[in-house]
Amino acid sequence: MSDQPYQPGSMVTAGDAIAHAARLLAQAELELTNLPLMERLDELAGSWLSIAALVTERERA
Repeated sequence: MSDQPYQPGSMVTAGDAIAHAARLLAQAELELTNLPLMERLDELAGSWLSIAALVTERERA
């Protein structure tokens, strides 16, 4: 994954999406006293994992 934040319109690789998910999950683990934020970060990580799956599927087609 590049050190640059995601730029709308740029191509996202499956690796980039997985790295974003991992970063969000790591942040969620730090939010032990803020359950709503922890849940939201978890949901966002799930979205990035779905993107990774879609990108992988597209690359295989």
